[in-house]
Amino acid sequence: MAGTDVVELCSDLIRIDTTNHGDEDTVGERKAAEFVAEVLSSAGVDSRIYEAVPGRANLIARLPGQDSSLPALLLQGHLDVVPAEPSEWTLPPFSGEVRDGQLWGRGAVDMKCFLAMALSVVRSFAASGTRPRRDIVLAFVADEEDRGELGAQWLARHHRPLFDDCAAAISETGGYTFHTPDSQGRDVRLYPVGTAERGTAHLRLTARGRAGHGSRRNDENAVIRLVAALYRLATHEWPVTLTPTVRTFLRRAGDALGVRVEQSDIDGTLHRLGPAAALAETTVRNSTTPTMLEAGYKVNVIPGEATALVDTRVLPGTEADLLSEIDKLLGPHIEREFVSKSPPVQASLDSPWFAAMADALRSEDPEAVVVPFCMGGGTDAKAFTPLGIECYGFDPLWLPKGFPYAAMAHGVDERVPVEGLRFGARVLDHFLRNC
Repeated sequence: MAGTDVVELCSDLIRIDTTNHGDEDTVGERKAAEFVAEVLSSAGVDSRIYEAVPGRANLIARLPGQDSSLPALLLQGHLDVVPAEPSEWTLPPFSGEVRDGQLWGRGAVDMKCFLAMALSVVRSFAASGTRPRRDIVLAFVADEEDRGELGAQWLARHHRPLFDDCAAAISETGGYTFHTPDSQGRDVRLYPVGTAERGTAHLRLTARGRAGHGSRRNDENAVIRLVAALYRLATHEWPVTLTPTVRTFLRRAGDALGVRVEQSDIDGTLHRLGPAAALAETTVRNSTTPTMLEAGYKVNVIPGEATALVDTRVLPGTEADLLSEIDKLLGPHIEREFVSKSPPVQASLDSPWFAAMADALRSEDPEAVVVPFCMGGGTDAKAFTPLGIECYGFDPLWLPKGFPYAAMAHGVDERVPVEGLRFGARVLDHFLRNC
């Protein structure tokens, strides 16, 4: 059994292949859950595994705090990872190998480092006899990398009492070092904490027309109708909409970097922010991105139907206007339907939770500039927010200047600095002791 060192724990977790293929071939989640249960048991913490279907494991545990009258904190993360093609990697994606001060493997950047940090802190608490200020509910779940229907969503629907006293939650994407120069060229270390997420509205578009021979004129070609509609969607400039999170990010980042922020010129403001613009540029607007196309069965036959999938991301308060404009852009002969749909997420910015995260980061990096940010994608926060839980992205990690962290998530040669993991474990320790 691994010790309390977060690097060793993370390496062990990476070696468990929990690839989520979106079907019954996903088998590693149960093994990972059993590993986590063994680590928790060695720290004197009982846990229970819940399965929506055999093998798709969700582990729940509760770490008692000093004051059980306080609302509990939910620490939630997922066991599964996206597929990896071994031939594309420098090291095997499930090796969990440390090389040149970096830990390699699928999930190192994404989620398994967060799970390892949590387990490391729990074992450290057990070794020192420390108890957190409040109860901590641990939820390590299945299926986040597909639809979440066998993981967080299933737990929220069928085992809601497990989370009844949870007031807030922390999980992936947030609290990592983001180096950026200020207006004088000096390095500033931003630490973005996730306080919002755009909503997801995956759409299926179906164009219908008149089938016929490919050599003949056809003004009702379903493929042409669909392609034209997709072009209008893809090239449409959606209006700027500033959520409270993005508005606050721009102000605080602008102050830290000595950059002029103009609410009437957001594109100009993002340009002046330089590299820091990457933390906001995808969340100042809604987006409609075509991703999949399907039509026809033979090159010389015009099909009567063509379909496409569009990844649509929705900012809070904009859904009705967005869908209305989409319908105008699609025009006649195109039908749309939802493949999946989940609402935007927004947590409180000026809260004791956010303040405690900022304090924890500054305990390890006194010059940390902690800013809120809105995630362009989505997490299991969308399942827990409807339960009345304020969900934050707080997965602390120290990164050296120039480290391509964002590009590695779900990418090839995923890896994290081992000292960055240890920094994150210390930050998480501070937060759980004091929040």
